[in-house]
Amino acid sequence: MAKTILDFEKPIAELEAKLEEMKKLSDKINIEDEIMMIEEKAKLIKESVYKDLTRWQRVQLARHPDRPYTLDYIYAMTNNFVELHGDRGFKDDKAIVGGFAAIDEYKVMIIGHQKGRDTKSNVFRNFGMPNPEGYRKALRLMKLAEKFNKPVITMIDTPGAFPGLEAEERGQAEAIARNLFEMSRLRVPIIVVIIGEGASGGALGIGVGDRILMLENCWYSVISPESCSSILWRSWDFKEQAAEALKLTAPDLFEQRLIDRIILEPLGGAHKDHLQAANNLKAVLKEELELLIKIKPEKLIEGRLEKFGKMGEYVE
Repeated sequence: MAKTILDFEKPIAELEAKLEEMKKLSDKINIEDEIMMIEEKAKLIKESVYKDLTRWQRVQLARHPDRPYTLDYIYAMTNNFVELHGDRGFKDDKAIVGGFAAIDEYKVMIIGHQKGRDTKSNVFRNFGMPNPEGYRKALRLMKLAEKFNKPVITMIDTPGAFPGLEAEERGQAEAIARNLFEMSRLRVPIIVVIIGEGASGGALGIGVGDRILMLENCWYSVISPESCSSILWRSWDFKEQAAEALKLTAPDLFEQRLIDRIILEPLGGAHKDHLQAANNLKAVLKEELELLIKIKPEKLIEGRLEKFGKMGEYVE
C-alpha cells in the first residue's frame, strides 16, 4: 500500500527518502558523517513543521489513513478483550465496536467508532458512521458495565452519524438523544477520548463523560470545515478559513474548557508510531481511572451534570 504523504509533510518525506538512499550506500562507502547531518536536519525540520501546524493541517492529521483506530488502541493497550455485538433490537452495527477488557489492573468497558483501512473494510464499517443501532449497541454495553460496576471508556473517531434515510426512519436522533440522557446519569466513571475526528452528534452520541481527553492532532466540532465552508461560502474552497474560525483543535477546546486534558502524540502524529501513541494514551487512562474509581456514584453524576451545564455560558 502506498504511503500517504500530506502536502506539508513533503519536505520531510524528501529528506527521509534521501536518508534511506544514503544508508543503503553506506555499506559501500563511508558517509556516516553526512548521514548524521541529514538526520539532524530532518529532526529540526520535523520539530519546526509540527510545532506550528494550522488548524486545517491538524484536521488532515486527524484523518490520516494510517492513523490508529479504536481497535488498534484496544489491542495495543489492553488484555483479554472480549468484543460484544448487537443492539438486541435490529442488528450489529460494525461502525461501533466495544467490549470488556483489562488495562493492566483495571477492568473496563471500551466502546468506540471504528473505520476501515481500505475500500472493502470501509464499506464494512460504513466509514465509521454509525446507524441508530450502533448507538443503541453502545448504550446496551454501557448499561452492562453499570450492572457489573466497571468504568466505561469511549473513543471518538467519526465524520458523523450516518445521514441516510433508513437511519432517520429507525430513529437516529432519538438514539443519540437517549445516549446523552442515559450517559449523564450512568453510575460508573466515564472517560471520553477523541482519537481522530469528532463530528457533530455522531461524536456526541458517545461523548458524555466525567473526563474528556483529546489526542494532540484531532478535531472536535459541531460541523466539519468543509460543510461549514459550503454553508457560509457556498463552496468547499474556504475549508481552511472555516477551520480557523471553528477553533476545533485540542488547544482551542482546552482553552474553552470543553476538554480536560490533551494527550501528546509521537512527533509527526499518531500514525508515525502506533505503539507509542497507545502507550501515551494508556498511561493517561490509568491516571484518570485511579482518580475516578474512588468517587461515589452520586458525586460522579453530580459532577458530570455540573460539567456539561457550564458549557456554553456567556456574559453579555
